[in-house]
Amino acid sequence: MLRGFYTVASGMLSQQRKTEMLSNNLSNANTPGYKADQSSMKAFPEMLLSLQGQKLDVPTKNGLKIPMSQQVGALNTGVYMQETIPAFLQGDLQETERLTDVALVDGTIPVDPETGLRGGVFFTLQGGDGTPRYTRNGNFNVDGQGFLTSASGLYVLDQNGQRIQMPSDEFKITEEGRVLVNEIESARLGIGFALNPNRLTKEGDGLFRTEDNQPLPDAYGSEAAFGMQQGFIERSNVDTAKTMTDMMTSYRSFEANQKVLQAYDRSLEKAVNEIGRVNG
Repeated sequence: MLRGFYTVASGMLSQQRKTEMLSNNLSNANTPGYKADQSSMKAFPEMLLSLQGQKLDVPTKNGLKIPMSQQVGALNTGVYMQETIPAFLQGDLQETERLTDVALVDGTIPVDPETGLRGGVFFTLQGGDGTPRYTRNGNFNVDGQGFLTSASGLYVLDQNGQRIQMPSDEFKITEEGRVLVNEIESARLGIGFALNPNRLTKEGDGLFRTEDNQPLPDAYGSEAAFGMQQGFIERSNVDTAKTMTDMMTSYRSFEANQKVLQAYDRSLEKAVNEIGRVNG
């Protein structure tokens, strides 16, 4: 019975964490470039139960009893949330008419032969520690010194890993990522390519980084086909209707585990107060 408490508790904890993940997705439904998290549940390893203590009588002169065991069956000891992985699907484009807003538009992106999943392209930013960060949020701004910055205040880097400074408020960004001022190219937006985006580490504010903090390969020199649209942003890819449905399902699962826990508690209380009572 006590083992059942742990099994039920693991189910409640996993559903609670899933609900927290889904709530975070909903809260970022309007965050540009946000990639919704997905969870995967995994059961703890099963145990094979056996009944010990039975003995087989062997008819010998002095008598012989051989200990025997009988298999009862498999026992699953619970479940846990193994990991959360962002869904790197293209979000819808929303027109803003702001010159500093840029949206990445995926074309033909190579597929990772190991995982069978499609790669991804990202804007390159300079993190606070100097190492590169990556994002799909193209809601950029120009600071007081004329540098192009992200919504979180990080510098946007060009193809050569340098900060992009705008000499004028009037500029144009082409589909190839070239920054034109008075029709003269002054920089080109840095775009990184990840063959397996799931290896990126997710941070806050829609940022990602590599595991070893090394820069991603230059997307312009890869086989990835993509473009950019100025005056647009990529919306979050959170499906609000599906997320709400998943939240209700997770809540019902939590509630079902809670009722099982209450039943275990009543059974244990009865065992202690009634079955274990010694009549004087």
